[in-house]
Amino acid sequence: MTKIALVTGAGRGLGQGMAQHLTRAGVAVLGTYRTGSPGPDFVRLDVTELDTFPEFVTAVRETLRDRFGVETFDYLVNNAGIGTYAPYAQTTPEQFDELVAVNLKAPFFLTQALLPLINDGGRVLNVTTALTRGVVPGMSAYAATKGAIEVLTRYQAVELADRGIRVNTLMGGAVATDFGGGMMRSPEVQQLAAHTIAQGRIAETDDITAAVPAILSDAFQWATGSIIDLSGGQSL
Repeated sequence: MTKIALVTGAGRGLGQGMAQHLTRAGVAVLGTYRTGSPGPDFVRLDVTELDTFPEFVTAVRETLRDRFGVETFDYLVNNAGIGTYAPYAQTTPEQFDELVAVNLKAPFFLTQALLPLINDGGRVLNVTTALTRGVVPGMSAYAATKGAIEVLTRYQAVELADRGIRVNTLMGGAVATDFGGGMMRSPEVQQLAAHTIAQGRIAETDDITAAVPAILSDAFQWATGSIIDLSGGQSL
């Protein structure tokens, strides 16, 4: 039977790349988007609007039934996230709250809301960053939310183990996307970042996203609560 993955933030960047590679691997993908209308297998979701999660779960259930003829899915990828550059001393409560809402609170409660739709033996993949390991000034609030995701992943791995659900974290590094306002498109920033990466360059989207089908497959069935490092050796 075809596996089904739900990928948040699948309309652009890493989420779009993950969806494309999963599709090529024979996994059916249901994505989320916040604005626009990217396609029939997408469901609108603003991850900051927790009161809409019950409605979203209903929409996912209906889409699974109508598009795939099933009631449940196999893989949840909590990819949607934001990055804000702000020196620690100038970070505002509003910036901090937004980062927590999108990067931590949303995956915490979205995964909780979707648990009835995730098959026993399924997978949850959260996303973290090499900035939890190596410090880049100006990213303290962002990195703190991702450090919390790494801790949350370990707790989810233990508390969902009775259903055979494996939960891991994908650690990305500097990558050429529009994330964080597109700062990684700057040649100067790319050059500075490359000096911290063992591979000597920042990642392209495929460097990270191509591995997602394998991480979600039975090839990684003995991994849970793990941080899977796809940063190219950043800040080692």
